[in-house]
Amino acid sequence: MVKKEVLTTKVCLVGDSSVGKTSLIKKYVFDQFDDRYISTLGTKVTKRELSIPYPNLDLEVEVKLLIFDIIGEKGFRQLLREAYYQGANGLMAVCDVTRGETLDSLDDWIDNAYDVTGNVPLHVMANKIDLKDEVVVSEREINQVSKAFDSPFDFTSAKTGENVEKVFELIAKRLVNKAVTHRYGDE
Repeated sequence: MVKKEVLTTKVCLVGDSSVGKTSLIKKYVFDQFDDRYISTLGTKVTKRELSIPYPNLDLEVEVKLLIFDIIGEKGFRQLLREAYYQGANGLMAVCDVTRGETLDSLDDWIDNAYDVTGNVPLHVMANKIDLKDEVVVSEREINQVSKAFDSPFDFTSAKTGENVEKVFELIAKRLVNKAVTHRYGDE
């Protein structure tokens, strides 16, 4: 008989304003996209549930993924970081491939979050890949940032949905694997 467990986990999306954090969440949770830009004030929490099976352990983990969409204004980064990042189990760092400065600032976003969370699982997302003619950030540059933090990265598009589901599921699986390994060992 398969054991069922529930894991509630907090993931924070970080990155500059207008890189597409809110749009990525809307695409993943509601399968919606809206071109209109509305700045996130403070933080918004969205939830999505998924199931991750572990047949070798006769286990199925129901994951309640609490996704925190954090304000992208740099001035608030230091001021509110304790409140936003406290209790986060994972991070998703988002840059806009059409604006190189958003990749450059990911180091600060990640370092600020790590000051509160410690070294939690991280996934770098290079968003807006659908704007092919406007891309200024190279795969090599994104790879440098992700390697510096020992993190995987993916190109995403909240508009087309490219890799959105994949990336959220990858971070969820990493968080569940960490919890399962901690509880059951390397069975």
